[in-house]
Formats: sequence, structure tokens, C-alpha cells
Amino acid sequence: MNITILWADDEIDLLKPHILFLQEKGYSVIPVMSGRDALDEIEAHVPDLVFLDEQMPGLSGIDTLSLIKERWPQLPVVMITKSEEEHIMEDALGGKISDYLIKPVNPNQILLTVKKHTEMRRLQSEHSTMNYQQQFREIGMQLSSRMDWEEWIEMYRRLVYWELELSKTQDDNIHDIFMSQKRDANQQFCRYYQDNYVDWLSGAADKPTLSPTVLKERLFPLLKDERPTFLIVIDNFRYDQWKFVQPTIEQYFRTERDDIYFTILPTTTQFARNAMFAGLMPSEIERKYPQYWVNEDEEGWKNQYENELLDENLRRHGFNIKHSYSKVLNAQFGKKLVDRIPEMMHNRLNVIIYNFIDMLSHARTESDIVRELAENEQAYRSLTLSWLQHSPLIEILKDLATRDVNVVITTDHGSVRIDRPVRVKGDRDISVNLRYKQGRLLDYNAKDVFEVKDPSRIFLPRRHVTSPYIFCRENDFFAYPNNYNQYVQYYTSTFQHGGISMEECLVPYVVLRPKP
Repeated sequence: MNITILWADDEIDLLKPHILFLQEKGYSVIPVMSGRDALDEIEAHVPDLVFLDEQMPGLSGIDTLSLIKERWPQLPVVMITKSEEEHIMEDALGGKISDYLIKPVNPNQILLTVKKHTEMRRLQSEHSTMNYQQQFREIGMQLSSRMDWEEWIEMYRRLVYWELELSKTQDDNIHDIFMSQKRDANQQFCRYYQDNYVDWLSGAADKPTLSPTVLKERLFPLLKDERPTFLIVIDNFRYDQWKFVQPTIEQYFRTERDDIYFTILPTTTQFARNAMFAGLMPSEIERKYPQYWVNEDEEGWKNQYENELLDENLRRHGFNIKHSYSKVLNAQFGKKLVDRIPEMMHNRLNVIIYNFIDMLSHARTESDIVRELAENEQAYRSLTLSWLQHSPLIEILKDLATRDVNVVITTDHGSVRIDRPVRVKGDRDISVNLRYKQGRLLDYNAKDVFEVKDPSRIFLPRRHVTSPYIFCRENDFFAYPNNYNQYVQYYTSTFQHGGISMEECLVPYVVLRPKP
């Protein structure tokens, strides 16, 4: 175990039974009689935990704590005091203690505190590993059954929970087992999505909420409320990223709804987000509002008419309300938006688009530095949290938490970490996305893809008479035969979107209310 505890108390001799008890449990205990001696011992050898008496003569426990935290801010300190006066505990808590105990203490209190602050990570890791092992078979059996869309949502929630739990463990074996099960789940999900997608778009009675219906089914009912609603769309925001940042956001809000909806294909901003704002499928947008649709082979920004499409969607559903639309592409504009919140409170709906995570995904592909910062799923989530904590978005949320508003956080699609190349050939007009292709003279193995020869079946615009769409599944990506090895090496382990996977297609829709 090799855990060292420094115990500072001017009556240390009276604590000898406690010290012997800890030593019998395998801990190394260094006893000292003053705050100054404690500092000298820490200087010589930093322990794993410090027990600090609050009422020592000379350098008091509070003063010693301050000096410890100046030099060793991460060192856990447990304050032990005879007094229960509030101001003493406030002084201790303000000094960033890890815990406190009231004298007289008993051996079991001491042992529990030691384990809590020195072995918590190991114990949590072992507990998580054991619990997942117990559920592994149950998850596997469910995956082998025929699940409907609601069961797939619950399955994905469950897998995200275990991915986050097991990411805290040091057991590489259990992590590998989980990733294998997740890959199997993704394979089954892609088959389910492919088998049912056309039926959903054709008006099947039992279908999930999809991109074109998410605002009608989830957002529009909120607009009947008199309080303002803020719709925050974070581009390329996965459900696991939401669960990772949720504790930070819940410092200011309570989560009223934690939902998931299904995105359409292709899972890209041009198609999924336009469909979300318009309340229509892409080919319907092209037909009904040709002035607001820009095809892939045309010049221009593919999402420059989102606000206009939202206007039309609101109007079709009888909402003649005042609303705003803001797209945040840099921190400077985000800071200006914070100052505009009082003005935005006069609108029934305020839409705020944040493109950071999508830019992060692309930067990770193109930059070696960013690739190293987000080298795996866990690091990618951590980078998302770091961005949120230091971005104007958290300032916007803090301000909104002081007001009587509805806040919705959602996205247009997610992304998946790719690692398996699929060969494809095409002419110069072939679309460039790594997860889907459209164009003439496509050459591919139909077994490797979800193939849609007639785009009208899935309500996508047709560029040419013979222009099928093909989509990658799971962790696949398209690679051209020319410079194949170099191409594959460059893109493997990057985060991409456009195809079918749980990470891309099952995305968060969260409703928040400020805490009372």
C-alpha cells in the first residue's frame, strides 16, 4: 500500500493507540508535535495525507494549513478540532481542507477518512469494474434481442454511463472488454438504423424524434410559456460529452429533461441542422425554399439561411413571436453576447449557435498539437469540459441562471472516432466527406456501406440522374486508392461525422431550469 500519513498534534503521545491502529492496517504514520515540525517533515518527504490539529500552540492548525496550501496545494489535509464553533469551520473550509473531524475521534473514523482520501480512486475503480462485470452478460443478452428505438436510446445511455465510469479505472483489460462490447453494440445499432430509416421517413407510426421534428415536438411546447426560452445548439456535441459537462452546468441549473433524439443522414451540419431549423427534410427544403438551400457542388456557406428557415418553421406552426438568432464563431463575439442578454429577455425565443466543438474536431484532424491534446475519447471529453469552463458560454449560462428562463441545450449531430478504411473510387465531383459519399461513377463494395441508389427515398437532393449516396457505418471511413497508406495514416483515430453510429446519430436534447 505504501501510504504515508503525517499527524501533527501537540498531544501526539495521547494518540499513540490510533497511530498503532493505522500501522497495523499497513499505513506509515509520521507523528509530529507542532505546525513547524509538520512543515519541516513535508519539506523532507511529502506524505499522502496530513492530519492537522486545529488548536496547536505556536503555529496554529489554521496557519499551518495556509502554509501547506501555498507550497503543496494538492496535498489533502484533514483538520481535527475540539471546537464546533462555526467560524472555526469556516476558517478551515476557506483554507481548502479536504475534510474535518471533531475530537474525540475513534479508530474507525480515522480509518474511513484515510481510505476516503488515499484509496478512493482505487476502491471506486474496483467497484466499477465489479459492477460492470456483473452487467456485461445482461447488456450482451439485450444486444442480441430485437430492440426498438426507445430501447436503443436506453442502451446508449447505459453504455455512455459505463464508458464514463470505466474511464476512471486503471484496469486496461476491463476497458478493452467494454470497448469490444461497445463496438458490437454499434454494429447492431447500424443494422437497426439502416433497416428502419426509410420506414421512419415514409411516415411509420412508431418512429423516434428526428432532426426535422425535434423543434416541433420538444421546443415549440416551451414557447407557449411566457418566460423566454434560450435554445443553445452546440455543433457536433455528443451525448457522452453532455454527461461529462453536466455536473459543471448543474452548479447553476437543474436538469428537467435529459433526452436523446435521432439525427437524419448525412449526419453533417449542412443536412441535419438545416433540417432541424426548417422542420423539413433536405429535399423538401430544396423544393419549398430553393432560395435557402445550397447544394454541395455550389458556391456559398451551406448553413447561411438557418435563421430564415427557422422563421418559416415558426410561422408554419402558428408562432408569431419575437425571436433572435446568434452564431458564435469566436470568443470575442461570445463575450459581446453576454452583454446582450438583458435585451434578449424581451424575446420569446433566443437561438445561440456554438461551433467550437465542430472546429475542435476539424482542428484535431489538421493539427498535431490538438491531436495530442485529444488523443482518445476521454481526452476529447476533457478538452470539451475545459473549453466550456473557460468560454463565454459558461458566462452566458451563469447569467441565465439568475433569470426566469427556459434553457435548452442540444446539437445537430455527433461524431465518431474512425479507425477502419473502406475503399471507394469516384470522379472529381464526388463529395469530400469521409463518412458519406455522393457522386457519379462511384466504385465501392456494397457490403461495406449503407447504399441508397435513389436519394428521394431518404429525402435528399439528387445532384445527377445517377448519383447514389453511400454511408459508412460504425468506425469506418472512406479512403481513395491513390496514396492509400498515407491517407489512412493521416485520418485514422480522428473524429468524423456524416455516417451511421450511435455517437453520431443519438444526440442530446436537454431542458434546464435555473435553481430556485
